[in-house]
Amino acid sequence: MNPNWELKNCCQHEQVVFLATIGVFTVVILALWRTFLLTPFKLITVFLHEASHAIACKLTCGEVEGMQVHANEGGVTQTRGGVYWLILPAGYLGSSFWGMVLILASTKLLTSRIAAGCLILSLLIVLFIAKNWTLRGLCIGFIVFIAIVWVLQEMTKVRILRYIILFIGVMNSLFSVYDIYDDLISRRVHSSDAEKFAEVCPCPCNGAAWGVIWGLISFIFLCGAIYIGLVILS
Repeated sequence: MNPNWELKNCCQHEQVVFLATIGVFTVVILALWRTFLLTPFKLITVFLHEASHAIACKLTCGEVEGMQVHANEGGVTQTRGGVYWLILPAGYLGSSFWGMVLILASTKLLTSRIAAGCLILSLLIVLFIAKNWTLRGLCIGFIVFIAIVWVLQEMTKVRILRYIILFIGVMNSLFSVYDIYDDLISRRVHSSDAEKFAEVCPCPCNGAAWGVIWGLISFIFLCGAIYIGLVILS
């Protein structure tokens, strides 16, 4: 069956549910943004940010010496070697990319199961290289949380696995865009990845300019996830 790239006859029931759920999740996330209720999901976004640095390091033949995620929603990945100018942007852009992947995975139950399994596996791997208890607790907490949701999906009538994966994807996408704006554009954190990238990149852009560029790319990832999700569901 050829993909319906033109989205003819949009929007059918599943497409409407997909769009409405993303809309509801966006409103809920924005409404609860400053509350402690979203803290675990913000920290899982920080985890994916740091994991993206680690993946870029390994793919460019570097060594990952450790990872930390802090309760104040900060994090750090200790690396040695690798291609520095590829490792630096991998955090923000990788986090946005994983948000897109999770949103797309939520469109089908099978891919939601695969995404849940990959999240559990990655959390297990990071558990052994975590350098602080915030990250260890985050790994253990989300492994248990996703496992419980998965068991409920398979053993009861509580079918929420797809919605949990979608929520994490939307949260990750929104937090990535906000984090780029907060760290790289509005406050200009001088130790940020963008400021460091501006120092090693021969382009004339400063850290704020790279923040705008990365923010646009992250927003494109989010829009692309919604569009491709509608194509999959058509």
